[in-house]
This record gives sequence, structure tokens and C-alpha cells, in this order.
Amino acid sequence: MATITCIDVVGGKVFHWRLFGAIDTVVLSQIVAIAFSASMALILGRHIQVDLFINRLPRRAQAVIDIIALLLGLGLFILIIRQFCMLGYSFQTSGEYSASAHIPYYPFAYGIALASIPVCLVHLQKFLVSLIRLVKG
Repeated sequence: MATITCIDVVGGKVFHWRLFGAIDTVVLSQIVAIAFSASMALILGRHIQVDLFINRLPRRAQAVIDIIALLLGLGLFILIIRQFCMLGYSFQTSGEYSASAHIPYYPFAYGIALASIPVCLVHLQKFLVSLIRLVKG
């Protein structure tokens, strides 16, 4: 992405020549990078988590709070998957594509939905662990 941007900027300033579809390529590459890296960050445990208050509670209360938060997260990502599948289908049926490079949008919408599936699985796994922790006490 950085190379494409540099070529586009240098070509535009020095040679008065722009790289065809550079903006479209960079924007769509960022979409792919963000969607899949967000999933990977959650799987590897590199997401932001503030446990200052929750760590002082009893283990059962921590488990209840974890269950509620994980159910909300799971519900959110299920909605995200559904909405991006609907958006991808809309893009696919309407034939919508980027302005300059004519890259179709629908694979990227489906890709974001696909990248959100591991997030749902991680939330489900953590939910089950918290549920077991709640039952065991």
C-alpha cells in the first residue's frame, strides 16, 4: 500500500503521471488488512481490554460480566456478518464497482463477513469457558 501511494505521489509530482487505480487499490487493500487483522488480534489476545474494576470482583461476578459482554459481542458480530453478506449481495446484484479501476466491491463485503466468522467462534469459545467458570464457582 505504501509503495503504491509513493509511486502515485512521485509520479504525479515529478512526472505529471498518476498511477491508474491507485486510490481504489489502496482503499480496498486497507479494508482487507483491517478486517482480517482485527480478527487475528482477538484470536491472539492483542485487543484492548480494561480489567481494572472487574478484577476486584468475586470470580462468579467476573464470570457473569464476561458472559454478558461476550454475548453482546457475539450478537454484534453475527449482525455484522449478516449485514455485510446482505451488502455483498446488493453489490453483486447491482454490479457496483470502484470508480477508476472498476474493481467490484462485492468480494470485499463478503471478505469482511468471512473475516468476522473467527471472531464469532472466539466469542463463543470464551462464552463457554466463562459459563463453565460460573457453574464451577
